[in-house]
Amino acid sequence: MSFRKKNLVITRGPPGASSVPGGVPSTTPLILRGPPSGARPSPINGQLTTSTGTPSLDSLLAGHGGLPLGCSLLIEEPGTTDFGGALLRYYAAEGIVQGHAVTVVGFGENWVRDLPAVVGDAEKADSGSGGKLKEGERMKIAWRYERLGEFGSGIGGSRAQSFTRQDPREAGVPDTSTAPHAFCHSFDLTKRLTIPPTAKISFIHPPSQSLSSPASGTSPFAPILASLTNIINQHHPTLLHRIIVPSLLSPLVYPTSASSPRHLLPFLHSLRALLRRHSSSLTLMISLPLELYPRDTSLVRWAEILSDGVLELTPLPQLQDVKGQDQAPQGLVKMWKLPVLGEKGGGVGGQSGEDLAFTVTRKRFEIKAYSLPPMDGEEGEYDGGAGGGGKATKIDIEF
Repeated sequence: MSFRKKNLVITRGPPGASSVPGGVPSTTPLILRGPPSGARPSPINGQLTTSTGTPSLDSLLAGHGGLPLGCSLLIEEPGTTDFGGALLRYYAAEGIVQGHAVTVVGFGENWVRDLPAVVGDAEKADSGSGGKLKEGERMKIAWRYERLGEFGSGIGGSRAQSFTRQDPREAGVPDTSTAPHAFCHSFDLTKRLTIPPTAKISFIHPPSQSLSSPASGTSPFAPILASLTNIINQHHPTLLHRIIVPSLLSPLVYPTSASSPRHLLPFLHSLRALLRRHSSSLTLMISLPLELYPRDTSLVRWAEILSDGVLELTPLPQLQDVKGQDQAPQGLVKMWKLPVLGEKGGGVGGQSGEDLAFTVTRKRFEIKAYSLPPMDGEEGEYDGGAGGGGKATKIDIEF
């Protein structure tokens, strides 16, 4: 009978020794790394997701709490407005703040100069808090309801938790930081983002107008795909990369031959192949004007099929006599397709069967439940019997 101490671990060797018999001693400690900056697992299937820069839009993407990596989002907009451009600028600004690689197709540096700036903590508590309590004033009994979204907005928040990021340059040093890294920032449209000198921003110039002749047979998207593939191969495989294609098929940017199905559809197929090939680091967001290319055409329907998510922003006519014009919705939001991954599917995106609308104020873009404004006659509907002009009496109220 052996009298060995029971508090000793007999299976562990001396410090620095390998657990494999005959193996080389290893001095590198085992470090459990979290997801990269600006990414977190989806609560649906664990797929890494990244924020679009708009929290209300993140909560609509099939319950993932963000745009899954390796997926694309197509934003359609009828009319001559450019509300979809605001979402693309949020998406680009979030990538720059998180340190991601950002590639803009069809536009130059002037497009990046209009990106919104990050809101400070004080301004965020005053304007963007929506009546929420500060960190030290939250009730401990309601901690699980913090991510359910604002009451009455019709949109639920994400239940995925934030994770602490470890700098890859600090390999071998455990990360003792307990402050979670921000997944989505708040931006102010009235201010401009200061681009840091270390930002990884690339620009792909629009195709030449010399390719506008249909008889040439050369695809105007061929140089774009070549430049895009070269930029992706230059970055590290673990670096998150955001591709932005504003105003696809716009006659101000692309030649007339770009709207040909034999050129556009192979381009969208190639973008989809790049997303699947780099499914752990690449995301894509495209805006498409429906004024020249209606949604009932086969070209746009094929573009929706080749996209993982489809969002339509329909502007509403603005009324001059509406009270609180700044808070009045500018248009309706329709989710035609959601980026659902896996055989089990995903969530409902927080819509709950309600109509959604977007509101663009001087400082932010927000998606919330749509409700009709009160009619002008509601306040004086019970002004007192046939004579009118007086308050409602007891006889008028009781019936």
